[in-house]
Amino acid sequence: MEIAIGLLAVAATVLVGAWASERTGLPTPLVLILVGIIGSYLPFVPEVALSPEVVLFGVLPPLLYAAAIQTSLVDFRANRAAILMLSVGLVLFTALGVGVFLWWLLGLPFGVAFAVGAIVAPPDAVAATAVGRQIGLPRRIVSILEGESLVNDATALVSLRTALAAAGLVASSVGEVTFGAVVVDFLRAALGGVAVGLLVAVIVDQVRRRISNDATFDTVLSFMAPFAAYVPAENLHASGVIAVVTTGLVLGHKSPRSQPGASRLSERINWRSVQFLLENAVFLLIGLQAFYVLDRVRASELSTGTITAAALGTLVLVLLLRPAWVFPFKALSRRHHPERGRWAAAAVISWAGMRGVVTLAAAQLLPAATPHRDVLILIAVVVTIGTLLLQGTTLPALARRLGVRGPNPREDALQAATIMSAATRAGLAVLDSETNIDDETRKALRERSEDRLNQLWERLGRRGADVSETPSEQYRRVRMEMLDAERETVLVLRDEGRADHEVLRVVLAALDLEETMLDRVEDHEERIREQMLPVEAIDAPCEHLEDAGLTTDVALPGACAECHVAGTSWVHLRLCLECGHVGCCNSSSGRHADAHFRETGHPVMRSIEPGESWRWCYVDELLG
Repeated sequence: MEIAIGLLAVAATVLVGAWASERTGLPTPLVLILVGIIGSYLPFVPEVALSPEVVLFGVLPPLLYAAAIQTSLVDFRANRAAILMLSVGLVLFTALGVGVFLWWLLGLPFGVAFAVGAIVAPPDAVAATAVGRQIGLPRRIVSILEGESLVNDATALVSLRTALAAAGLVASSVGEVTFGAVVVDFLRAALGGVAVGLLVAVIVDQVRRRISNDATFDTVLSFMAPFAAYVPAENLHASGVIAVVTTGLVLGHKSPRSQPGASRLSERINWRSVQFLLENAVFLLIGLQAFYVLDRVRASELSTGTITAAALGTLVLVLLLRPAWVFPFKALSRRHHPERGRWAAAAVISWAGMRGVVTLAAAQLLPAATPHRDVLILIAVVVTIGTLLLQGTTLPALARRLGVRGPNPREDALQAATIMSAATRAGLAVLDSETNIDDETRKALRERSEDRLNQLWERLGRRGADVSETPSEQYRRVRMEMLDAERETVLVLRDEGRADHEVLRVVLAALDLEETMLDRVEDHEERIREQMLPVEAIDAPCEHLEDAGLTTDVALPGACAECHVAGTSWVHLRLCLECGHVGCCNSSSGRHADAHFRETGHPVMRSIEPGESWRWCYVDELLG
């Protein structure tokens, strides 16, 4: 009963904390940590022990897997140098710096001091990227932070194990602890983790392709994957973290080919729910440790001043060591790759070092015989909470002050429309080659494919003077009203007992699926229209675009002439860069820009909507 009440209280607190975060604009991790700190001082809140076994074997694998399957394997490869520099080099650099400091201040054996450095070295797997996505950092920075947080835990845990063995506190897995043995241990952990992760990924992928056609079956298989990778890797003295990350990256990359759409949708929703509950519950538990850790430290033989100096000094050192490592490497990168040497981005990366659950769980792994163990755990708690409070609250302001912003929503929408255009051409080519199909079905399929593409183009530009809604907006609004009426009728039949429950369930599922498929982009459309798309952001990939230029000498009318004569409305306007004709887009009823190309053969048109400068080659079907 007490366990059930405790789990219910944690889940309810997480939901309230997330709601408060949305209302106040503060990052959810910070809100929950503060709630936990306050709760730890309330007399009716029991002590919640953060067991390292529960965290490392129960919480860490699914959190890492949930993050890995959403991380681009392509981006990970592209940024592998920066990721390894942070996840391996920076972790060891931080562990060494903190180790020297605590060895000097507390007189610890160097192996123990280095172990504490390894504990506080890795930034959290979710905190930095959660804040980064919330404030809209550039994708490359988010990719680097994601990659770092996915791999650095492995470096830290292997370093911790080796340091404790060197200090004689745990049995060594490499025999005598020498430099060569440590290097071999690192390589075995890394390569073994990759091997186990690839093996599990291949097995799961083959099961999905040959057996799994049911979304429920596939979801259960997905929940098994992180543990199937982590546990064997740890038993083989390889890195369970790297095994889980490898499995997640590979399966996330392969899933569009190995999973049906229903399974991917189910997996995405389920893992998002698991990730939300686990990561936020962890931050709440971090705060709940505050009172009890301080209470145990009071029995230490060290003076209060020494303990304070050790905790705050380690926090300050952790904050300083990250930029001390990042900026020199950024300078080296600038020398060899000048276009990548952006100091503002380096500053943001150097300040995105919030610690989290792995630091606290690793601190609990310190053996009972460790000198000043309670003080060392307090240091880990202070570093975790301190970095989350200091860096988490100031990172958004730093990014804004340095002008480091995320991708332009309008450019994203333009790229999405271009990609969908290529996909639509491939689909229509299959449709044109199909012979066993009647004309009405062919027409319906073509219209559905073209309408889906036009929905993306409609997100760009402004509406015509007589257009209050674009066609896709009208479709979504009216279809949603129809679905509401259809669902209500089905529910009336259900309440009157006039249909079997299983039949009703099938009908309601069909209505729910259609509602989910409707592309609802109201808020995103407004952000897109507020942004400008610079001319320099687009290249000229074909000779027609290269020769066309960007403007004409013809005065631009503010309307589609054909629509004006016919008395119809338009959505967006397009300019022919050869003769200056202005016509309406394909989402408009007249499609006069497209008709102008078919009549004249003029190859390139340009959008003349406010804030847009992109061009389209009708001949090569390329954006430029």
